[in-house]
Amino acid sequence: MQRHGRKGYAFYQLVVADSRAPRDGKFIERIGSYNPNTNPATIDLNFERALYWLQTGAQPTDTARTILSREGVRLKKHLLEGVKKGAFDEAAAEAKFEAWLTSKKQSLQAVKDKDRETAREANKARLDAEKESNRAKAEAVARKKAAQAAEAAEAAAAAREAAAAAPETTETTETAETNG
Repeated sequence: MQRHGRKGYAFYQLVVADSRAPRDGKFIERIGSYNPNTNPATIDLNFERALYWLQTGAQPTDTARTILSREGVRLKKHLLEGVKKGAFDEAAAEAKFEAWLTSKKQSLQAVKDKDRETAREANKARLDAEKESNRAKAEAVARKKAAQAAEAAEAAAAAREAAAAAPETTETTETAETNG
């Protein structure tokens, strides 16, 4: 596996290389790529060439072995060796491989659906929390405006009372001046 990409965002090229060659050095053939940054990880593999190299004796590294197993290359090699030994015929091997492949696709799709549903539920919960927060803020603003309106009404009533009381005092002073 040759490392490419930038710091903290690596992706890998799956290559066939001599074990004495450096990690990112000379290689014999590029058979695919692996991107662990996606969910689920993206693997682009030339199945036939990977199978060919395994059958000719190539020894994959631990990580490459896991990737090849996940893609079914090692299972296919195992089934073909069973055909060579006469355990079953090639049609049975192909049927077993196709059954495994369909179950693998279904399980992968189930994981994707579950992740999608989890993300949808998380978004819904976040939206509900935001709506509740906005409703609480709106109620607080409404209470504050109601309190300000009540204060304004009290101030207006006090001003009317003061205005009503002021003419009476001026009338009494005017009456006292005219009488006196």
